[in-house]
Amino acid sequence: MAQILRAVVSDREAGQTLKAFLRARWHISSSLLKSLKWRGAILCNGAAVTVSAILRRGDTVTVDVTDPYGLSEHIVPVSVPLEILYEDDFLLILNKPAGVAVHSSSLTEETVTVAGAVSHYLGDAPFHPVNRLDRGVTGVMVVAKCGYMHERCMAILHSDDFRREYRGICAGVPAPRRGTIRLPIGRDPQSVLKRRIDPLGQEAVSEYEVLWQDGEKALLRLRPLTGRTHQLRLHCAAIGHPLLGDWLYGTEDPSLLPRPALHSYELWLRHPLSGEALHITAPLPEDMAALLPDEIRPAF
Repeated sequence: MAQILRAVVSDREAGQTLKAFLRARWHISSSLLKSLKWRGAILCNGAAVTVSAILRRGDTVTVDVTDPYGLSEHIVPVSVPLEILYEDDFLLILNKPAGVAVHSSSLTEETVTVAGAVSHYLGDAPFHPVNRLDRGVTGVMVVAKCGYMHERCMAILHSDDFRREYRGICAGVPAPRRGTIRLPIGRDPQSVLKRRIDPLGQEAVSEYEVLWQDGEKALLRLRPLTGRTHQLRLHCAAIGHPLLGDWLYGTEDPSLLPRPALHSYELWLRHPLSGEALHITAPLPEDMAALLPDEIRPAF
């Protein structure tokens, strides 16, 4: 499926150069513009024109921003079902299951990955994940269908135009019941996988709120304000309340939960093209819901 931008020049836009129009209307970068020009992907009224052309009211401008390259050799397409929460010509929003890695890893052999499943679904297309989830983490995950849309989404990531909330179940009950965790994160030199709180690491900020508790555990609303690897897992552990089932930063207990009790629950996204306000949710998965009383499950 091609990704085509199309617009009719308005009175206000008339008199602009095509180059200025493309930057103002669609935020097309200089590097992308060079590629589009080279490929002949920019048309005005169905004909190729230079980007210095002056536009008139009523002109129809079309730009083919479809990726010019194919699937990465490192991704193996695989036909597996995808739970799609939202889809249009430019975005694919999924409910990622537990136990599936986003990418293949040199540490483990991956038969099925989100990258492979999405690439197969899109016809062996390149894979552009906007937000990545750990193998054991479930829930809302955004994939751009082309590099242009990926760039637009990354520009608003961790802003009010791309706001994500998670649900996590932790050991014990944090105090205070609501707060902000500001602890920088760096690599653990003793592990190829693990991260640690490091004063010299990258800035990392997370918000949390206790939604329910029973004394032994608590259901948390979690919002990452930055995007560091393992951020929410490590921040919960750092304040003394690791997520249940988190074998890396807490206590492994497969009989309770064989993965970290963390779920990407909710997304508010201002669509980079249409401006539409999207609100996407993925219900709490059954393995996490089973840790909560029946009477409160519907609320989360």
